[in-house]
Amino acid sequence: MDNWNEIRTAYQVAQLGTISAAAEALDVHRSTVIRHIDTLEDVLGAKIFLRHSRGYTPTELGLDLMRVAKAADAQFSRLTELATADTTELSGEFILTSLYILAPMLIPILKSFQAQYPSVTVRYLTSERLFRLDYGEAHMAVRAGPKPELPDHIVQPFTTTKIGLYASTDYIAKNGIPQTSEDFANHCFVGFDNLNSGPPFNLNIWMRENIPEENVVLRSTDVLVLDHAILSGIGIGFYPAEKAKQHSDLIEISPHQDEWDVPFWLITHTDLHRTAKVQAFLAFLQEKADKPAV
Repeated sequence: MDNWNEIRTAYQVAQLGTISAAAEALDVHRSTVIRHIDTLEDVLGAKIFLRHSRGYTPTELGLDLMRVAKAADAQFSRLTELATADTTELSGEFILTSLYILAPMLIPILKSFQAQYPSVTVRYLTSERLFRLDYGEAHMAVRAGPKPELPDHIVQPFTTTKIGLYASTDYIAKNGIPQTSEDFANHCFVGFDNLNSGPPFNLNIWMRENIPEENVVLRSTDVLVLDHAILSGIGIGFYPAEKAKQHSDLIEISPHQDEWDVPFWLITHTDLHRTAKVQAFLAFLQEKADKPAV
């Protein structure tokens, strides 16, 4: 890449907003930063920054360039990690991503991992956005649902969570237990905010197909909110069977269906799969997966 130094400089200016801040970050003189930007604009034949009294703002072309530079920077960082991962003790960042509904399962594993490798800083990113492992946005992802089909990625089964349909004794005392699926129309339910898309796909599909929309009286994007809603007696809802054993006031109100169970998958990119940090964390996850599914 003939102009990587200039691109790197422009990336710093875009991130920091001023010539002085970029010069300090790169440990070069202000004139070098200005020269690099001028050179890059000459090569591209267009402006990549708008100059104003408060600093430098990227143009549309500048924003496109920044996206390219960010991806390249991530690739260089990953290359450095690949070169050093097997020759140094575990340290630096380990980035894990999953849906927020998996946090109760993964936090104890992260605790054990950090206890054994105190020099590693864990970044646990929870979002419905699918982070790009091939761009170095994360070392590993844990995803739910059907097995992902991802070229250049390694996908391994993790565990399966058994899910049941539950209601609290308070709800049952007031409303009774539905005796057939037709009785569901006479009961209140709690469910995810968007039943038409997003995980957990199988539970959303079942509820959408079997429960009248107006009967889903409380919805939330947060699984912990739904858990509390079920426990408080607002309505019937899906609840992990193993967790339900911890609550004597929860009653399973319908026979278990295998289609409700949620499988989880471990995903790594082939370039990072054999690195020390990924292998160490996989060991903790596999220990969890070797236990009976819950």
